[in-house]
Amino acid sequence: MIETDLDLLIYGSLLLTMSKEETVIENPVLGIRDGKIVFVMKDEAFPEDAYRAKKILNRRNTLIMPGLVNTHTHLAMTCFRGMADDLPLMTWLNEHIFPAEAQHVNPEMVYAGSLLAMAEMILSGTTTFSDGYFFVDSVTRAAKEAGMRAVISQGFIDFPTPDTPDTSRQMDAVRRLLSEQKFASPLIQPALFCHSPYTCSPETLVRIKEAAREADILYILHLSETREEVSLIQDRYGKRPALHLRDLDVLDSKTLVVHCAWLDEEEQDILAKWNVRVSHAPQSNMKLAAGIAPIPAMQARGITIGLGTDGSASNNDLDLFLEMDTAAKIHKVAALDPTVMNARQVVRMATLDGARALGMEDRVGSIEVGKAADLIILDLNQPHLTPMYNPYSHLVYAVSGADVLTSIINGKVVMEDRKLCHLDLEAIMKEVNKIAKRIRNSRLK
Repeated sequence: MIETDLDLLIYGSLLLTMSKEETVIENPVLGIRDGKIVFVMKDEAFPEDAYRAKKILNRRNTLIMPGLVNTHTHLAMTCFRGMADDLPLMTWLNEHIFPAEAQHVNPEMVYAGSLLAMAEMILSGTTTFSDGYFFVDSVTRAAKEAGMRAVISQGFIDFPTPDTPDTSRQMDAVRRLLSEQKFASPLIQPALFCHSPYTCSPETLVRIKEAAREADILYILHLSETREEVSLIQDRYGKRPALHLRDLDVLDSKTLVVHCAWLDEEEQDILAKWNVRVSHAPQSNMKLAAGIAPIPAMQARGITIGLGTDGSASNNDLDLFLEMDTAAKIHKVAALDPTVMNARQVVRMATLDGARALGMEDRVGSIEVGKAADLIILDLNQPHLTPMYNPYSHLVYAVSGADVLTSIINGKVVMEDRKLCHLDLEAIMKEVNKIAKRIRNSRLK
């Protein structure tokens, strides 16, 4: 007797819920309807004759887990991937990235670069991302086509930008963002992103935070990425960056700060007191020699920390599995302690803690009944994944994004057997290569 129709029925070998209890289920069966998880149980307890599914994924020798949450990206910067490597941050920004953005960033470039980034993320297991850039309507258009869950932030900086050449019109950009995204998609939510305390005046930081509070949305900014940044803020305002932000009253539970490589203990205490969330992007910090954020110390203070890749121009990939591997190892060597940042903790940063950092833990980040069906399926039938004693260890130290077989977002299969379901990857790469040719030719002049 059939009692219930399902949109999707999934069988696997192992399932990590990443719930508070961190339950691990062997031989799981998972049912999905209307974008939500209806049940998760062991195969032996599953009454097959009670359910009928429109689609069945029978994936034996696989691991099912929540989709990964990338808490900090600049997606369109895929178009600048590898353009200016092996440089200090300020040289990289001021002599290469900012000039390239002024010349080449337009709605078409942002759309194509964002599509390429989303294809890369879906193929490597990311189902939710937080992006901060320009021409957010182009990012939104791409996210809707890709079927991704997203926090899309309008970027602000105190000099003319491609989408806001008149800095006095910043609030117009805020209104435009909120208007365009109000009905964009239930998977997309807006946010406001100030580049940093050294590129945004106190007036800009406060004005944009007030707009974020009024709209009840996330407020994001880079913080203490380099020692040079800390010195700049101290010279200008007579205090370290986190104290500067505290005194401007822009810190609260809907503030997400990125990098935090040079926070001292007092600043860490401030973030903890105000329940500020943190995005950790270790590969970008390493590549730019920015520093190593005191993540274990911040976690000991109860600060919620997710993982981010940053943009492809400073990473140079969007594979969160590689970011997990780096996050675990960089802190072990910094502390000379192999027990620091254990694998289970790092997987949590890429899933449920990442969702918490974005204020989305009620919807994503774990596989639980009633939550959105955002999950990925990994192929365990690989030489580098054989044998497996500890799944968390494998996810951090052995898996790469190429091991993801299937990605599901809001109950929809967006990638199956390594093939994208909604995006024409060949056409996307062709368009980005055209853009790259124009960028390359302009740099030769």
